[in-house]
Order: sequence, then structure tokens, then C-alpha cells
Amino acid sequence: MARLHGRTAAGVPRWAVWAAYATTLTVLPSCVWRIAAISFHAPLLERSTEPAPGHGPVVFGGVWYVVALSVVSEALAYLAFGLVGEWGERIPHRIPVLGGRRVPILAAVIPAGLGAVALLIFPYALVMAGLGRMIDGAHRSGLVVHGWQSVAFVVAYGPLAAWGPLLGLLTVHYYRRRRNRAAHPGVDVVKRAQTTLPPSAPG
Repeated sequence: MARLHGRTAAGVPRWAVWAAYATTLTVLPSCVWRIAAISFHAPLLERSTEPAPGHGPVVFGGVWYVVALSVVSEALAYLAFGLVGEWGERIPHRIPVLGGRRVPILAAVIPAGLGAVALLIFPYALVMAGLGRMIDGAHRSGLVVHGWQSVAFVVAYGPLAAWGPLLGLLTVHYYRRRRNRAAHPGVDVVKRAQTTLPPSAPG
């Protein structure tokens, strides 16, 4: 599993690692739904040749835009591993010039915290969609689904509501762990020594 996200940083509990995995998985169902519905024309929504009233101009479109959007979304979700992995505390040596340097705490906490707040748009948007409204509160919907399509949409996009809270939880834990380590630098040294020492002989 470590090959997927790199080595876990010292002092990271198992729940935080699982939370990082859960963060990446919150995005995956919606990516699959989006690509299937729009790129491959799966019958997951009612199609229209014109944007819904109030949708605004369509700047980007096409199959590759949908795929690119999904890849970028998953890549952003993957960054949650930086809050539990060693590469989120020290820049990997393979990175030119900066490799090997420690990541400043706020350099990770500020973007992650702002991202967690911004991602709270998803729970709000899902509630508004359930009420048949756009994000601005107008009584119209940019998405038309019926019956089992509604179930598929909720299953695919519902997990996105957890993206922001999970990222916020990991951000707070990252900040507290790094600050505690800075205040007590000898703690990690002892922990690492304990994990590398062989067990003492009986008697």
C-alpha cells in the first residue's frame, strides 16, 4: 500500500492514513459517473441540446475536458496523502533544487485549510440539488435525472460531501503533529529508536 502514497510520516496514527485513503475515494465515484454519462453517453441523465436556464455560458466542453476534469479532481484529492506521508514534511530528493528541504508547516496547512473550506460547497450544492435549486437558490436545476438515475447520481456525488470535512480533519492533525514535534524534537528520535532496536532477550 505504501507504494501508492509513499512512506507514512512518524507519529501518524492509522486512522489518519485511512482518512487519507477515504479522501481520495470520495472523488472517484463522481469521476466515473461524469465520464460514463458525458463522455460515453451512458443513460444516467436526461440529455438536452441546450444548457439549463441560468447555467451560464459553456466555456469548456467535449470528451477530453471531462476526462481532464476528473483526473485533476482525483489528483487534488490525492494530495491528502501529503498530510500523512513523509513527502508532505520533507520535499523528496528527486525534486530539483528543493529536494531534501523541510516543508514549512504553514506552506501545507494554509492551502489545505483553504481547500477544506472551499470544498464545503459540495454538501451545500447537493442539498440545493435535492431541493431542485441551483447553487444561487433559483428554482431550477441544471441536471435532470429520474428514478434510478437519481439514485445513481446520489451514490456517485454523495461522497463528495465528505471531501472537505476529511481534508479539514487531516489538516488539523497535520498542524498539531508538526507543531508538537517542533516543540518536542526528541520525541520522534526516541520513537524511531524504539522501532529499530531488537527486542530484549528474556531473563
